[in-house]
This record gives sequence, structure tokens and C-alpha cells, in this order.
Amino acid sequence: MITSALMFIAGAVLLIFGADWMVNGASRLAAAVGISPLVIGLTVVAFGTSAPELAVSVLSASTGASDLAVGNVIGSNIFNVLLILGISAIVSPLLVQQQLVILDVPLMIAASVAVWLLSLDGQLGRVDGVILFTSLIAYLVFLIVSARKGTLSPQLELPDIEPDADAPVGHDTLRNMGLIVVGIAALVIGSQLLVDSAVAFATWFGVSELVIGLTVVAIGTSLPELATSVMAAARGERDIAVGNVVGSNLFNLLCVLGLTALVSPEGVAVTRSALEFDFLVMIAVAGACLPIFFHGNVIHRWEGVLFLGYCVVYVTRTVLSAAGSLIVSDLDAALMGFLLPLTVITLLVITIREFRRRLSVNVNG
Repeated sequence: MITSALMFIAGAVLLIFGADWMVNGASRLAAAVGISPLVIGLTVVAFGTSAPELAVSVLSASTGASDLAVGNVIGSNIFNVLLILGISAIVSPLLVQQQLVILDVPLMIAASVAVWLLSLDGQLGRVDGVILFTSLIAYLVFLIVSARKGTLSPQLELPDIEPDADAPVGHDTLRNMGLIVVGIAALVIGSQLLVDSAVAFATWFGVSELVIGLTVVAIGTSLPELATSVMAAARGERDIAVGNVVGSNLFNLLCVLGLTALVSPEGVAVTRSALEFDFLVMIAVAGACLPIFFHGNVIHRWEGVLFLGYCVVYVTRTVLSAAGSLIVSDLDAALMGFLLPLTVITLLVITIREFRRRLSVNVNG
């Protein structure tokens, strides 16, 4: 237990410092090369923090445990939005650039639906892997070329969120890239130490391996995103905080699952239960981002609380289902009959109000 406690402390320290180095290096690199922090968050930061998902999924598929690879990606994408954006928005309301609303979030939704459709036959084969990975390359090329040409949407200025006045400029590019690399390494090592220690604690207290896999591993591989986004939100680098989550989800779907399908000898098996529940939750969570991001181009604190509340519900439902509890059916009935309809109505109302507000501003302006 003492060893596990020391591992937990070491992992937490590495996550904190790794996230700080990552955010510092990324924001300075963006200023140095003339690319917006949002694009850096969508690419360099997002891909770096998704390294644990890539390692776990590819290793699982190469050893025949492809169901773990799929579960890892689905769970990570759900936690990225509900847990990470939830906590980050509670720390500080998050600015959402128009580019995310009109390009990146719709692509995240489309990629989620596409992976689900490709999986309906029960597996992701090598052809599916080629389609997914090629889509990622096309997205990256478009993103970087558009950013260099300045055709992507400019940064929004909102009255209730003050821009970071101390944004660093003119720093050495190699030093900033070094900070990012060191930060990624610290995040990966720190998250692994935390996961290993958490598994040890859970085993000590008699929690089953199944429950550990459904909760600790999925959340554990999202710890780099969590540490980076929360740190970015606290430091005022809100573009990086949001871009990190959206970019990580796209990377998980297109790169992690794409490469996993390519290296898996017999394809990546997808269970019926995943297709009928977890995939649909992932798609719904991605879809919920669009109206929330559209609402004033800010993720408000109450919306962060909403995300976090649904995260608690999802984890509770997952644990109860794994334990074979009879309460799951009652929980599903409450979700489908009350909570989800109420949430959908709320999102529709705020979207309609925001659309009317913008239409009025355009007409009167």
C-alpha cells in the first residue's frame, strides 16, 4: 500500500507539471509560428495527450484483445467531453471559437456516426482502418493549410471573458517544442502511475477487475487531457482547453481506431452491447456539444455542471451494469423517460434563443 501511495503521489505531480509544460510550450509555439492556439490545441496538444489511448488500443489489438481497444476509445471520448469539459468550464467559462461550431464539432459528430456505421457488421477491418486514418490525414492537411493562409475564423472577443493579456510571443520554437515533448512524456508516465496505483487500491478494497477496467482504465487514459485542459482553463488558454478535447476525440476515432484496425490480424471486434448503448452515448455526447458551444460561443459554468452530472450518471450506470444490478433497468427508464427529454428540450430552447439573438443582431446591426 505504501508503494501504491507513493506511485499515486508521483503520478499526480507529473500530471500537474506535465500539463503546465505542455500548455506553456503550446501557447508559445502558437505565437512563434503564427498559428492560433486553437489549431495547436486541435493538433499538437490533442494528439500528444491521446498517446495513452493509442498505446493501449494498438497493444490490445495486437495481442488479440480488440474489444478493450474499442471500449477504451468510446469511454475516453465520453469522459473527454463530460468530465474534462465539465471540470474545465467549472474552473473557468470556456471561450468557443466559431471554427469549432462550423467545422470541428460537426466533424467530431460525423466521425462518431461514421465509426458506428462501419462497426455495424460487428468489426472494424483493415479497409475501415484505411478510411479512418486517411480521413485524419485529410483533416490535418486542411487544418494546417487553412491556418497558415488565415482562412480559419479569427478569435472571438466576448464581453464576459477577458482575453489573456500575458500571451507570450517571440520565444524560440525548438525550446517550445521541447517543452511540449517533455510535457507529453510527463503526462503519459504520470497517468500510467496513477492508473497502476488506482488499480492496486481498488484490488486492495476488493473491487472486481471488470469494474476497474470500465472505470479506472477509461478515465486513466483521459487523465492527460484532463490535466492539460484544466490547467489551460486556469491559465486563461481557453482555446487550448476546448481544442484539446475536440482534437483528442477526433484523433481517437480516426487515428487510434484506424491504426488499431490496421494492425489487428482479424480486425477489431465490436460487441453488440457497445453498438446498442455505448456508441450511442458517445454520439449523443458529441451531438450535445454543438448547441452548447453555439450558445454564446461560451461553455458556461452551469453547462459544465450539466456535463459533470451526466458523467456521474454514466459511470454509475456502467458500474451497476457490470455488477449485474437490477437497478439498471430503473435507471435507464428514468434517463429515457425524464432526464434525457428534459436535457434535449433545454438544449433546443437555448439554441433557438441564441439563433434569434444572432438574427436580431444581424438585422439591427
